[in-house]
Amino acid sequence: MATLFDLPDLVLLEIFSYLPVRDRIRISRVCHRWKRLVDDRWLWRHVDLTLYTMRPKVMWHLLRRYMASRLYSLRMGGYLFSGSQAPQLSPALMRALGQKCPNLKRLCLHVADLSMVPITSLPSTLRTLELHSCEISMIWLQKEQDPTVLPLLECIVLDRVPAFRDEHLQGLTRFRALRSLVLGGTYRVTETGLDASLQELSYLQRLEVLGCTLSADSTLLAISRHLRDVRKIRLTVGGLSAQGLVFLEGMPVLESLCFQGPLITPDMPTPTQIVSSCLTMPKLRVLEVQGLGWERQEAEKILCKGLPHCIVIVRACPKESMDWWM
Repeated sequence: MATLFDLPDLVLLEIFSYLPVRDRIRISRVCHRWKRLVDDRWLWRHVDLTLYTMRPKVMWHLLRRYMASRLYSLRMGGYLFSGSQAPQLSPALMRALGQKCPNLKRLCLHVADLSMVPITSLPSTLRTLELHSCEISMIWLQKEQDPTVLPLLECIVLDRVPAFRDEHLQGLTRFRALRSLVLGGTYRVTETGLDASLQELSYLQRLEVLGCTLSADSTLLAISRHLRDVRKIRLTVGGLSAQGLVFLEGMPVLESLCFQGPLITPDMPTPTQIVSSCLTMPKLRVLEVQGLGWERQEAEKILCKGLPHCIVIVRACPKESMDWWM
């Protein structure tokens, strides 16, 4: 009977890729062959370290021993809620990532205190930067910072970053390669700040505004005024009315539109009104409705029948994670 040891290297590498980092290192002690496979650079293209409370010494060891040039995406957890004595992410570590991992394209930081980590220390190769429940300083993303920082950045996710405000949003305009912006729970951003920033971010192709204090109508108005080339929109429906939906009518290249609940207001547009507006968007191919209680109801039938050329997705509730945006 064939055993695990009889599997070819490529199959074992695929299996090992699903193991947490700690388990990968442990299985390297099983035999010389497995040690060789764990050392394979292919296994360290995508690394998730958010499962562990990791001392800086261990992180430095992983960086020097395993990750290096093949690392493509990295998820790291901070220690924001672990007390003042807990280890923190440092500028030296960020700079080392940039030097030792020249192929690093995606960096996701969770629950990290970045107030003492300047944005200039982040790897310049990044194309995607995600901040989840992180603290940043007042000057972290401001426009006056070095305009050559993160020249390749195409996507930024700001999920529950409490310090993020209008000045930071305005600072994003210096990232000329930016095409995707996700704002989640950034309650300090105002309608005026969003409108002013989108005027300079007219090249965005994806915008997602979730769980903010902004009304859906004001967000759609700003989008219609400044983002004529946007291809994907996702937003919570708080403050959405039929009039707000009219702002989107005729959007020339919009391909995907998502409304996310659970908040429903008396002025919420009816399924028929949504269909009417969507029919004016020539490129629309996906309509998604989450958490509005329309699944398996007459509303779902109206949407599907009225938009036969679209993929209509009606879900019971939004995912708790923000990983869907990828």
